Amino acid sequence: MTAIRLGSLEIVPLLDGYFALDGGAMFGVVPKPLWERAAPADSRNRIRLAMRPVLVAGPETLIIDAGAGDKLDAKLSGIYALDRARSLDHSLREAGIGPDDVGIALASHLHFDHAGGFTVRRADGRAAPRFTRARHVARRTEWEDARAPHERNRASYFDENFVPLQEAGLLTLMDDDGEVMPGVRVRRTGGHTRGHQIVMIESAGRTAVFAADLLPTAAHVPLPWIMGYDLYPMETLDFKRAFLREAVAGEYLILFEHDPEIAAGYLRERDGRIEVEKVC
Repeated sequence: MTAIRLGSLEIVPLLDGYFALDGGAMFGVVPKPLWERAAPADSRNRIRLAMRPVLVAGPETLIIDAGAGDKLDAKLSGIYALDRARSLDHSLREAGIGPDDVGIALASHLHFDHAGGFTVRRADGRAAPRFTRARHVARRTEWEDARAPHERNRASYFDENFVPLQEAGLLTLMDDDGEVMPGVRVRRTGGHTRGHQIVMIESAGRTAVFAADLLPTAAHVPLPWIMGYDLYPMETLDFKRAFLREAVAGEYLILFEHDPEIAAGYLRERDGRIEVEKVC
C-alpha cells in the first residue's frame, strides 16, 4: 500500500478485491480486437477489474467509495467473478484505520461496486452501516435515481447498500458541486449516471482526482473509449474532452478506481496522444 503526500493531505489507495464485467460493455463502441490488447477477456468475455476506494487523511479521515463489500449472494458473486481475498477490511487495517475512525464516507455514485461496502451484513441478516460515526455524502440526483431505478439501471442499485445509511441518520445529500472537507470537493460529470461525480483533492498547489467511472481504468483515457454502461455517453464525452486537457495542463494525479494494475498515474501528452505515467 502506497501513501501519497499531497501538501497537508495524505492519500492512500485501498483495495476491496477484484471482480469482472463484460469487456464489450466496459468499452462500448470500441471493437474487441482493440480493447482486448489492454484488457484480455476470459471465456465469458469478462475482464478483470479492481475496486479501489481511496482514503484521504486531513482535517478528518475521509473515504471515497467502498467497493462491493461482502453482501452479494453466491449467484451474483459468480456472475461478477468476485474475488475478495483482499478486502477493504484488510486495506484499512494496513492503513491503521478502524471503521470508527472514518469521519466522512463519500460516494462518487451508488452502484453496487462503489457503494456496497458502506454497509455490512449483521448476524440477523439485516444490512447496517460499516462506518457508524461517519457522515455519508452522496449527490441528491444520484440518490433519487438509486431509489427509483428503471429497467436500464436497476441491476446496479441495491437498497441495502445505502438505505440503512439514511435510516441511521448518517446520510447527507448535496445538490451542487462543493467542498466536503477542506481540500476535498465534488464535481459532477454526469454521463455514467445523472448524478455521477468525481472528487478533486487539492493541497499546496497540487491536485489529485478520484476519477470514478469517468476514467474507470487507464485504458479508458482515449476519448472514444467510453463504457456501454454509461446512460448519457455524449455527456461523458463532453466532460471527458475538457477534463483531459485540464488534467494534462494541471498535472493532475489521477486515481483509477477499477484498473487492476494502476492505482494512480499522471496524464502526459506525447506526440498528440495522452498516455498514463504510472505512479503506483
